[in-house]
Amino acid sequence: MLSNSSILITGGTGSFGHTFVPMTLAKYSPRRLVIYSRDEMKQWEMAKLYGDDERVRFFIGDVRDKDRLSRALNGIDYVVHAAATKIVPTAEYNPFECVKTNVFGAMNLIDAAIDQGVKRVVALSTDKASSPANLYGATKLTSDKLFIAGNSYAGNNDTRFAVVRYGNVMGSRGSVIPFFINLANKGVLPITDTRMTRFMITLEQGVDLVWHAFEDMVGGEIYVKKIPSMKMTDVANAVAPLASHDIIGIRPGEKLHEQMIGPEDAPHTYEYDKHYKVLPAIHNWSLDPARINGGTLVSPDFTYCSDNNSEWMSVATLQAWIEKNRDYIGKI
Repeated sequence: MLSNSSILITGGTGSFGHTFVPMTLAKYSPRRLVIYSRDEMKQWEMAKLYGDDERVRFFIGDVRDKDRLSRALNGIDYVVHAAATKIVPTAEYNPFECVKTNVFGAMNLIDAAIDQGVKRVVALSTDKASSPANLYGATKLTSDKLFIAGNSYAGNNDTRFAVVRYGNVMGSRGSVIPFFINLANKGVLPITDTRMTRFMITLEQGVDLVWHAFEDMVGGEIYVKKIPSMKMTDVANAVAPLASHDIIGIRPGEKLHEQMIGPEDAPHTYEYDKHYKVLPAIHNWSLDPARINGGTLVSPDFTYCSDNNSEWMSVATLQAWIEKNRDYIGKI
């Protein structure tokens, strides 16, 4: 599907883009892969990695700017929407800016994609969008709902939208692992609550899920990968085994445990070997055999939370991953 196509990724100079672009070039060799983002310096630095590769293009623009976005989508077949204001405390203290990017940006992309005849759009979401407790999660839940509704909003147009939902992306900029690594030499790591747990996913797993969504989607699905959980105290012990822990309390907008699928989604959620799929409740799409595609309906009281997960990552496993990826952690 993606082979010899034109692909655009919004927010493409971020951690996900730095992994999605080389993996997609290697596997699918698209005709054109456009990185759309608003930071010219990040684009300049990223462009150096691809030299004279004519498949890779850079387009300065902001998802808040509908006209610029529409221009960028001209001739594009597939879109990955990764642009977001995502740091929880930043969103809490800058709510208007968060809404402009995460909500208005989603609306702009939906309109522009339909108008330009884009075939499929996959939007990146977060576990914080399920029963949100902070502004970032609330804006991403709104964004998810917009992309799901975009499939009926498109009318007779062929543009289709789906969502992929992630947990904590291991090693990405602004995430907990590089944060702990930067503090490890001080001998003390801040822990908000000793009970706190999080889902853990690698960037490569995230890219695989996006690829699968493009291949599988009919429109309106939320894809949730089965991934391990980890206690934050274990993450700290993996990074700095000898460091002490300073209990600082939960920050504004934080949850004790994250949730990918809540009980309100259970009646529309189907299980597969490596992932779950939440189908849209509107238009009885959750009963559509093409969308179900061999899945098994979960139990009515099903939830998928970081504290009730059946799969847990060990300290040794995380330590091995850190050693293997140390040169890249926090740098992309």
